[in-house]
Amino acid sequence: MKLGIVGLPNVGKSTLFNAITNAGAQSANYPFCTIEPNVGMVTVPDTRLDVLAKMYDPDKYTPATIEFVDIAGLVKGASKGEGLGNKFLANIREVDAIVHVVRCFEDDNIVHVEGSVNPKRDTEIINLELIFSDLDMVERRIDRAAKAAKGDKKFAAEAEFFKELKAHLEEGKSARSFPYTEEQLEMMHDTPLLSGKPIIYAANLSEDDFSRGVESNPHYQQVKAIAQDEHAGTLPICARMEEEIADMSLEDKKLFLSDLGLEQSGLDRLIQECYSLLGLISYLTAGKQEVRAWTITKGTKAPQAAGKIHTDFEKGFIRAEVVAYDDLVSCGTMAAAKEKGLVRLEGKDYVMQDGDIVLFRFNV
Repeated sequence: MKLGIVGLPNVGKSTLFNAITNAGAQSANYPFCTIEPNVGMVTVPDTRLDVLAKMYDPDKYTPATIEFVDIAGLVKGASKGEGLGNKFLANIREVDAIVHVVRCFEDDNIVHVEGSVNPKRDTEIINLELIFSDLDMVERRIDRAAKAAKGDKKFAAEAEFFKELKAHLEEGKSARSFPYTEEQLEMMHDTPLLSGKPIIYAANLSEDDFSRGVESNPHYQQVKAIAQDEHAGTLPICARMEEEIADMSLEDKKLFLSDLGLEQSGLDRLIQECYSLLGLISYLTAGKQEVRAWTITKGTKAPQAAGKIHTDFEKGFIRAEVVAYDDLVSCGTMAAAKEKGLVRLEGKDYVMQDGDIVLFRFNV
């Protein structure tokens, strides 16, 4: 999974990126500090893997990972090439989802590129640039479908749909907020629009906001309302605080967060929000050789899940031996789980569940 961190210059993007990846990207108080996108890999925290590692003492321990991309700050006119616009848009095209950092804190010492803190204006600047870029693509689809409709009437419905979508975008509304039918989603399959990508609004607050309670920050309330209208996720976070705790020991980090009434770091909450937004789950493989988490989308069937490990597993799929994580842990060993009949043999139509521990049988 690849997540792109975007936002206006000087909203805390690179500070947040550094904190959650410890990648050491340059972060400074001036616009366009980030030019080339910085990339960092983050492991997905999963306590189930830790339990399985104690159970199996594996030679290898492999959690799931997320790739974060810190994309250059964007300004008005990016879709027309202003600032680092074209490069910025190309970098967004490559990610699975967007983490849009929105400044929600006041600080006279940190320059705001637009001169003041205003989440509604700031989010509109970026969303409109994505929409402008999408309009070009939608117009091309309308032309293509209209020409094809002369020889095949089924393309008339496609042309009509893209005209409706164009009108929606021209109102300044993102593609993700359009009320698609199943048929229309099929038509969208080969038209990946930037404003249609799943998005999480990361409201960058001050540490004082967390002490007082984030709901008291009016800027945060504004971001929540924007996200609700777009069917997007919202995450209150303090980039500076995440930077502070990044190098702390686990115990010190827990104590620090506890003092603020938080159970998890911003990174952990961000990963959970991303999994939820993208409809992702993890299944697990466990043994002496390796304990590992594999990320798949909800609804994935056993053969396709096996294909995540190796294409041969999917091609020659025979069956899956499955036990729920909770059942294995309560029994203590796989042998005990089998004795109690908790290890199931599942076929090609089995839909994988979060926390399934699986052994795939295949033949090629």
